[in-house]
Amino acid sequence: MSALTLEDVEAAAARLQGRIHRTPVVTSRSFDEASGFSVFFKCENLQRAGAFKIRGALNKLLSLSEAERARGVAAFSSGNHAQGVALAARLTGTTATILMPTDAPALKLAATRGYGAEVVFYDRQTEDREERARELVARTGRVLVPPYDDPAIMAGQGTAALELFAEVGELDALLTPVGGGGLMAGCSTVAKGLRPGISVFGVEADSANDTYLSLQKGERVSIPPPPTIADGIRNLSPGVLTFPVLRRNLSGVLLVSDAEIEAAMRFLLFRTKLLVEPTGAVPAAALLAGKLPLAKGARVGAVLSGGNVDPQVLARIIEAAAG
Repeated sequence: MSALTLEDVEAAAARLQGRIHRTPVVTSRSFDEASGFSVFFKCENLQRAGAFKIRGALNKLLSLSEAERARGVAAFSSGNHAQGVALAARLTGTTATILMPTDAPALKLAATRGYGAEVVFYDRQTEDREERARELVARTGRVLVPPYDDPAIMAGQGTAALELFAEVGELDALLTPVGGGGLMAGCSTVAKGLRPGISVFGVEADSANDTYLSLQKGERVSIPPPPTIADGIRNLSPGVLTFPVLRRNLSGVLLVSDAEIEAAMRFLLFRTKLLVEPTGAVPAAALLAGKLPLAKGARVGAVLSGGNVDPQVLARIIEAAAG
């Protein structure tokens, strides 16, 4: 694959124009005071289907030929990519079959079915989801829409950063969550393309630190299934296509604990009135916990990647605030 370029992301933005939300950029004086930075939140929790994933999924489907779309699509996902592909399939007049783990959050499962997709389950602990997906594609002839390891997916996700820079101009740093790396591959390509001197940091849960370890070693490493509350970044290793982009663009990866993620979720909900899922809150967690190695007062863009939080998880986190 040729390297992902700023032009690829701009082409994706043109394709997506008018089909998805141009999500708001929100600032909060109380958050700035608590973190010490001037923070600009790109609110993908307010995106269609509740997360940034519709950007990449729809760009991928719009990049297919009519004959390919007519075959239908397939995907594997614990939640937000499932919803993104299901909605993208509906918007482009095709059908979707989604492989989801048996322990997928109930809300994300219901939403995926609500967009009209067929759901097929697999066991996260004993089955290889990519192998199951390959079998499904071979059997049905559907087109696979990967969660991150695809140039069209990465380019689509990068449109979030394109909108952010268009709105706020100069930034000293950009932070996004890192799971498979599609969001960060796209967003970091935009950041470095528009502002070559910018610092770009991924954020992971400390128990889901596959990208952090991979960057330290200089090659992709695998970790056991991580137990973090941030279900959107429970990856075992970074993507084959995304990792070289991250190696090229990232200043580093910041690690946050589940307790820090929950504290950030509470702050965003109670102080800024933003409902953000655990994965979406990891950049805010890194900022509140003092993990960003920049001078105070720096202008920081942070992508809040999604808002599809499980109601029971949310209730527990809110109740903890009263304790």
